[in-house]
Amino acid sequence: MSAEDPPRPIPGARLLFSIDPAVSYLNHGSFGAIPFSVQRAQQRLRDEMELNPMRFFGDGLLDRVVHTRRHLAGFLGADPDGSALVTNTTAAVSLVLQSAGLGRSDEVLLTDHAYGAVAMAVRRECRRTGATARTIAVPLGADGPEIISRVRSALRPGRTRLLIVDQVTSATVTLLPVQEIVASARALGIPVFVDAAHVPGMLPVDVTAIGADFWVGNLHKWAWAPRGTSLLTVAPEWRRRIDPLVVSWEHDQGFPTSVESQGTLDYTPWLAAPAGLYAMHTLGLDAIREHNAALAAYGQRVVGRALGLSPADLPDPGGPGVSMRIVPLPAGLATTYPEAHALRQHIADKLGVEVAVNAWGGRGLMRLSAQIYNRPEEYDLLAERLPTLLSTWQW
Repeated sequence: MSAEDPPRPIPGARLLFSIDPAVSYLNHGSFGAIPFSVQRAQQRLRDEMELNPMRFFGDGLLDRVVHTRRHLAGFLGADPDGSALVTNTTAAVSLVLQSAGLGRSDEVLLTDHAYGAVAMAVRRECRRTGATARTIAVPLGADGPEIISRVRSALRPGRTRLLIVDQVTSATVTLLPVQEIVASARALGIPVFVDAAHVPGMLPVDVTAIGADFWVGNLHKWAWAPRGTSLLTVAPEWRRRIDPLVVSWEHDQGFPTSVESQGTLDYTPWLAAPAGLYAMHTLGLDAIREHNAALAAYGQRVVGRALGLSPADLPDPGGPGVSMRIVPLPAGLATTYPEAHALRQHIADKLGVEVAVNAWGGRGLMRLSAQIYNRPEEYDLLAERLPTLLSTWQW
């Protein structure tokens, strides 16, 4: 098999998911998709909850949450006693921003690859507190040393109160050298928040080794957990300072229980999350990761070639194992968020293909994901039909 060939499919993989067979679902990265086995595990928990809600919520629920948290933290190499289950990465960002104690002389630093909702949360907290949000420009395709240099030179000890960096960026699919960035910032006494929304399940990770003050990853994207399952890990010196967004009955217990205990929250996604890890281990975690990364690279090649792009025009994530790739769209297309959203919907309506389309740096970027339910011919068909659709589309 040559490097141009797609990876061999994992037998029977598509039958494990309830993805509509009439749709080429090439956008696993946005909301994930969970296997039937995990759906059934969550439904059993919902049935248990409805059978006797008083018993479900009042008899041992917190112990079950702790047990689940320990299981998920172990998978990620995180300290289970310094981690909390939260609903998603953006909830964790708001939680940390509220707890940071920002003031008028402070700034929060992000790169221009930051996820849009995270940047919005930062701007809101800065408006509320009088702090400043500042953005570091990092060129698409910059290598690790250049990224580290740009971030390090932007840090201002005594002024920069929090640095937020992505481990894998969402719109641009860039793998940032977060361990080195964290080391540089912490040497200057600057706390770091690592947004690792796409990491759990996609990439092997040792959260403790990264050493960030805050690290959060979504397990409902690539780790096959039900939606609303994320893990936030907090460094020891910050744990007493975490102020939950919602005050509930376990507030006085402190982090992490004060964050996880949210009254009538639906806890079934968290409790069912280990079923997703079990399904991945059953199929072979390494095999899944290798298949998805190779198929994403194949999809980028064939779609990029169809749009007249050379291999040099196709951005590389900057490291192995990433299960998403981007294809730059022709100049002038999807250069704003509304236009990108409209083009994504147009592709879905006319081609029956779900992709992500983002506007970044004045250019439209199509993001292709690969999961084991995807097939090479789905990318081939997109490559065949996309050029005509783009040439006739008007915004």
